[in-house]
Amino acid sequence: MAAHMSRLRGWSRAQRYGIAVCRQYSSGSSYPNVSLSTPLPGIPKPVFASVDGHEKYETKITTLENGLKIASQNKFGQFCTVGILVNSGSRHEAKYPSGIAHFLEKLSFSSTAQFGSKGEILLTLEKHGGICDCQTSRDTTMYAVSAEVKGLDTVVHLLSDAVLQPRLLDEEIEMARMAVRFELEDLNMRPDPEPLLTEMIHAAAYRGNTVGLPRFSPADNVEKIDKKLLHKYLQSYYCPERMVLAGVGIEHEQLVQCARKYLLNVQPVWGESKPANVDRSVAQYTGGIVKMVKDMSDVSLGPTPIPELTHIMIGLESCSFLEEDFIPFAVLNMMMGGGGSFSAGGPGKGMFTRLYLNVLNRHHWMYNATSYHHSYEDSGLLCIHASADPRQVREMVEIITREFIQMTGTAGEMELERAKTQLKSMLMMNLESRPVIFEDVGRQVLATGKRKLPHELCELISTVTASDIKRVTMKMLRSKPAVAALGDLTELPSYEDIQAALSSKDGRLPRIYRLFR
Repeated sequence: MAAHMSRLRGWSRAQRYGIAVCRQYSSGSSYPNVSLSTPLPGIPKPVFASVDGHEKYETKITTLENGLKIASQNKFGQFCTVGILVNSGSRHEAKYPSGIAHFLEKLSFSSTAQFGSKGEILLTLEKHGGICDCQTSRDTTMYAVSAEVKGLDTVVHLLSDAVLQPRLLDEEIEMARMAVRFELEDLNMRPDPEPLLTEMIHAAAYRGNTVGLPRFSPADNVEKIDKKLLHKYLQSYYCPERMVLAGVGIEHEQLVQCARKYLLNVQPVWGESKPANVDRSVAQYTGGIVKMVKDMSDVSLGPTPIPELTHIMIGLESCSFLEEDFIPFAVLNMMMGGGGSFSAGGPGKGMFTRLYLNVLNRHHWMYNATSYHHSYEDSGLLCIHASADPRQVREMVEIITREFIQMTGTAGEMELERAKTQLKSMLMMNLESRPVIFEDVGRQVLATGKRKLPHELCELISTVTASDIKRVTMKMLRSKPAVAALGDLTELPSYEDIQAALSSKDGRLPRIYRLFR
């Protein structure tokens, strides 16, 4: 009976999908001959949902009388993400001791005028299944809450209090000092050197100005930062015209209503805001080198030892995210790609990018070659991070400088299409996440007053040509290099030699002739 039922099931599958699907095969020598490029027979054609142009209206923006912008996007579901983004970060600390933004991140969601402690805030959020977080970057501070939609009123009230009415008690500032010290210690001890190298390359590229100022508080400033200094900073930067209230998963009118209730006529705890004291410096790209000699032989965690490596990051000035060339630079960064030598996965993981094909696949001794693109409202930085044994640093640097020079060659049609497709898919997949949509909406509205929608960005990516890539690369190579070097630097070439290699036709370092080695 069981055998009969099995035959019937097999026959019904054959009717639905064609005989080929049901062929039995037991060894590796025979395969089911189902074409992967043509549709299965008897299957109806798919019907895709069409948005009929409604996506043009999905991000709504309102500006209140006090200058505060409210941006939202409705996304159906039980939960929403709402937050306040402030145009304030480490780049604005030129007239202050560096580290204020770092401290404010650690002090976020502590006691406020309405909430007695951090515990009280967390309990309030727990009633609505909510969580909160604060992140600072070089140019933005972001306070965000994810919670149930029905708790929106409470969430906006809490955000308003956390941003405009923090108590900044002495014990809270002391706890923040401890957290900052721990983070600085962790930054220097962690096996992954990328955050430290990112700090160093910015310090080299924009020496002593704007985005080159330290993102993390220097150890010497930890004791200097107190309530008086924080209030003075907040008075200049935490004003309504430098803020955006962004929300995803809520009705726009409902968010505007809550903003009027809790953010319109609120007197901050530090008094009247003074936006006249805002630092409006434009990023000045300088180029240069920052070196840190460090013993990297004992960074291993656990039983698997990490070999001693020297890490180099070489960068050149790209462009601001407000310029048209930002999209070609994003495609170029995707084309370079790269990663660690042990990255797993196939083509979707970037195995056909230039830094894999030309560097990691050809030079087995290199442990890492990864491209990064940092972009701000007035400048940008495209850099390559590479890691190898300290004895092979010179050769590694030459391989990377050659890759920079080869960027000026004409990109292959298939290579360019793959990079564009990968960039579009990465963009769309990231925007499947509600907190990512929130950040995208908030950052774009804060920087430009409007939002470019995903389909517009995809159209811009599609129009990038090989000549665009060549043009932006030629422009980039005219800038002085920024170099960050970490580890045993005995074999590191001089900055002048790296600069000469990036100005040459083939990217080779000047030869060194030694009588004795």
